[in-house]
Amino acid sequence: MQQHHRKTWTMTDVTLYERDPKYIPRVAAVHDMCGYGKCSLTAAIPILSAAGCDVCPVPTALFSAHTKYQVFTFHDTTDILSGYLDAWQAEDVELDAVYSGFLGSPEQVAIIQRLYSDYPAALRLVDPVMGDGGRTYTTYTPELCEAMGALATGADVLMPNLTEACILTHRDYQGQDLNDDQVNGLLDALLELGAKNVVLKGIDHGDDRIVNYVASASDGAAGKIELKHLKLPYMIHGTGDVFASALCGAVMAGRGLAESARIAGEFVRHAMASTRDQPHFEDRGVSFELNLGELTDLVR
Repeated sequence: MQQHHRKTWTMTDVTLYERDPKYIPRVAAVHDMCGYGKCSLTAAIPILSAAGCDVCPVPTALFSAHTKYQVFTFHDTTDILSGYLDAWQAEDVELDAVYSGFLGSPEQVAIIQRLYSDYPAALRLVDPVMGDGGRTYTTYTPELCEAMGALATGADVLMPNLTEACILTHRDYQGQDLNDDQVNGLLDALLELGAKNVVLKGIDHGDDRIVNYVASASDGAAGKIELKHLKLPYMIHGTGDVFASALCGAVMAGRGLAESARIAGEFVRHAMASTRDQPHFEDRGVSFELNLGELTDLVR
């Protein structure tokens, strides 16, 4: 197993993983699986694979389709996960990163914490999937939202959107148009939860840009990096999962965190442009398949 080197964070040197070009890092992707609709594992597996990673899925729930659809089935997999990871241990499975997203129950937080204990050298990449647009997702209870906050402690990268950031910090959602003082306050509050680095997604001032921010525990919000991306005139389900998966892939390709966030933002924008030409794109999700070469180029 290749050991990565964690560097002291500065805004000019934020590489979290030093990639041997001949080595394929192994990433546990702890997400739900949807049979229809682009999100979670159906995004994480191809996107991380395109970035040269060996993806090891840990399915937290099984859905017939994602929750934007009015009709879907939901099966919580909590009961099988302890045995699932016991089998990994018996076979000496090794991991370089643990990338978590949508959870099916509060008890699954303990499953991720077990992975942290079993693989202490693995990077901890946390997308605290709980909601969007000021609303919590249908299957997320207050208990599950509260439990999700425990994953912020010690996270190498915490990647919330504005809704999730507000849930984690117990703040009221005030929309996507935040001023600089509000952004700084939210970033500092997220870092105070114990995350080493935070990528805050989705600031929208109503112009033609979407703004993401990268901040570290050592520098605080005052040292944040601002990343602007051209905003397209339509929304698509699943962009958060695609962004987080692309960011993780870029990090594991050896790119710095801010550069990884920039790459992920542009990948999402390009994929959204491709998606516009697909049938039922408003509901199904991001069609990123034609753009995966951008991530493969990172490790060629």
